Amino acid sequence: MKHLLLSAAAALSLAFPLHAQDAAPPPSPGEIVDAAKPDEWVPIAASDLLVMDLAPDANGKARRVVIQLMPAPFSQGWIGNIRKLAAARWWDGTSINRVQDNYVAQWGDATEKKPLPQGLATVPEGDYVQRVPAAEEAQLGRLRLIDAYAEAVDVEGGWPLAQSGDLYWPVHCYGMVGVGRNLSPDTGTGAELYTVIGHAPRHLDRNIALVGRVISGIEHLSSLPRGTGALGFYATEAERVPIASIRIATDLPPAVQPKFEYLSADSASFAKYADARANRRDPFFIKPAGGADICNVPVPVRVRPK
Repeated sequence: MKHLLLSAAAALSLAFPLHAQDAAPPPSPGEIVDAAKPDEWVPIAASDLLVMDLAPDANGKARRVVIQLMPAPFSQGWIGNIRKLAAARWWDGTSINRVQDNYVAQWGDATEKKPLPQGLATVPEGDYVQRVPAAEEAQLGRLRLIDAYAEAVDVEGGWPLAQSGDLYWPVHCYGMVGVGRNLSPDTGTGAELYTVIGHAPRHLDRNIALVGRVISGIEHLSSLPRGTGALGFYATEAERVPIASIRIATDLPPAVQPKFEYLSADSASFAKYADARANRRDPFFIKPAGGADICNVPVPVRVRPK
């Protein structure tokens, strides 16, 4: 009898090799990204990286912020100005002069008296948006995310974009970098920049030029003391954080140029990642949300493996 019972148990184990509790849990978004294949990652050119070194913190620790500049066709007039400003070393000696809670950290010349380099372009307001190329029109919206600010949203070329009709534009997600300006028709030169450090202020879309995103070092901006003046501006010079330098990465020695890459939105891993962001099935979650905001599907960026 004992032999028969053992044989029956063995047969059952062959028929049902895994119990429900033994099944591997669905992967988290981070685990999907970690498992992405090497050829699913896209290198970011050093010529598209803006490197901002702040003065060391109170403990003498270096503070570096790396910004990826927006690719064509978006905001190229302002980005051309930014390249000229960096080449002229215009930002050296300026400062972080505004940190508004749940909104932005902003930098530039707090005195507003520093002469700008010659040859900066005046960019029209029409360049806040671009016309969708006919070949791409059918693709925008493939993530099928519902959006309150546009007819469709998507990640294209590694960037979060929105579309209404035949126009599209980049959107204000956390870490995106934009151009400070005065009242319309002023559009800003690019000398005054900010990054989003709070909930995505999507109401700014199509009202201000977006020129890039912080891909490393956002903590050096988001953790700064909030400004005590109106709109989060620092009321005194002592409160401001000095900027040691801002350079295009190709102007740095090759050995210290930052090297990053992003997960292609056309890859199979990105599709799985986006689905997992919208439908968390990993063990902590009880109820999948069934959807996501475009800013809740941030494009994964990592240091390029050696």
